[in-house]
Amino acid sequence: MAVSIEAKNLTKDFVITKKEPGLKGAFKSLIHSEKSILHAVNNISFSIETGQIVGYIGPNGAGKSTTIKMMSGILQPTSGEVTIGGLSPFKERKKVVRNLGVVFGQRTQLYWDLRLGESFELLRRIYEIDDDTYHKNLTVLNDILNIQEIINTPVRQLSLGQRMRGDLAAAILHSPPVIFLDEPTIGLDVDVKYCVRQFIKDINEQYHTTIILTTHDLGDIEKLCDRIIIINHGEIIHDCSLETLMNNFAPDRQLVVDLYKEPENSVAINNVKIIKQEGARLWIEYNKKETGTGDIIESIAAKYPIRDISIEESKIEDVIRKIYAKGEIQN
Repeated sequence: MAVSIEAKNLTKDFVITKKEPGLKGAFKSLIHSEKSILHAVNNISFSIETGQIVGYIGPNGAGKSTTIKMMSGILQPTSGEVTIGGLSPFKERKKVVRNLGVVFGQRTQLYWDLRLGESFELLRRIYEIDDDTYHKNLTVLNDILNIQEIINTPVRQLSLGQRMRGDLAAAILHSPPVIFLDEPTIGLDVDVKYCVRQFIKDINEQYHTTIILTTHDLGDIEKLCDRIIIINHGEIIHDCSLETLMNNFAPDRQLVVDLYKEPENSVAINNVKIIKQEGARLWIEYNKKETGTGDIIESIAAKYPIRDISIEESKIEDVIRKIYAKGEIQN
């Protein structure tokens, strides 16, 4: 499959001027300032195939936004290179921008004093979108995001959820093959969040759009992403599928078993740990790499009549928090 985005040894350093506190420190820094280098992004490499939805996540200050700004041409790398569709966002920025859609959850690209429809018309002229493509895309976007109900509303009067729908539509209007989404569901209620997630899925399926998603809402990652890249302290620490990440960092699974009656003696089952027993209910923990769920159920059923069973997987929030805390670099 074709590569849509590629970063090679991408690095971005910032010069930080240290200043002592107070007026004395301010005067001292004018004469002799002490400087240090901040490695915001440190020699990272990755490639993203066309049509992938990739979660690019990390704690605050990890280097996510700096990477996105370099990929979109806003920042120039200190060293290394990045290409979007084979083009450099620094050397050929106008061409690259035409192939990008960008949504920042806390900032809007819509025009505050215009109606939403007028913002779309202005973007139509900026991107030189032909009539057929423009009306076709508006129809598709209306089907997914219900744009028609707010198209005549001034942007300043839109609620946060309505504005986000408008921003998503604006980012797709010129049919970009690549979209960067930065916190697209921040501050949204459950219904609008579902609508935004469905929009991302639909656009990816209909247009085979490559999507980079940065978010602190791990529900977005879990529902949308084929692959996850985790960055910390400017370095990529994990790059794999979400399933692989969960299997590696959370191999234990919990089985909750309801029996028809309370066992007379303590329950003992090979290869599992009974972590709690209350009456006829058992909480069982086991390593899913080493023991199959079916084998455990079969062992229990051979000794006790089972009324109900449920499986509790590890939560993605717990796994990601563990990774952030370790900050470990993959081998």
